[in-house]
Amino acid sequence: MPIVVRLDVELARRKMSVGEFSERVGLTPANVAVLKNGRAKAVRFSTLEAMCRVLECQPGDLLEWVEEE
Repeated sequence: MPIVVRLDVELARRKMSVGEFSERVGLTPANVAVLKNGRAKAVRFSTLEAMCRVLECQPGDLLEWVEEE
């Protein structure tokens, strides 16, 4: 998939656990794992907004487009 979710990088930079992040954003740990592992097919803007608010980042810090080979 050409869109890569960089959630793991941002969590590591902030030394935040998946449990803490999921609680603060309002997602289940299972849904955070789906995002981290690149299995998500869509993300709601409200979820993206909450993720950016909690991580104090921009959407571009979490999502990256990578050309398929």
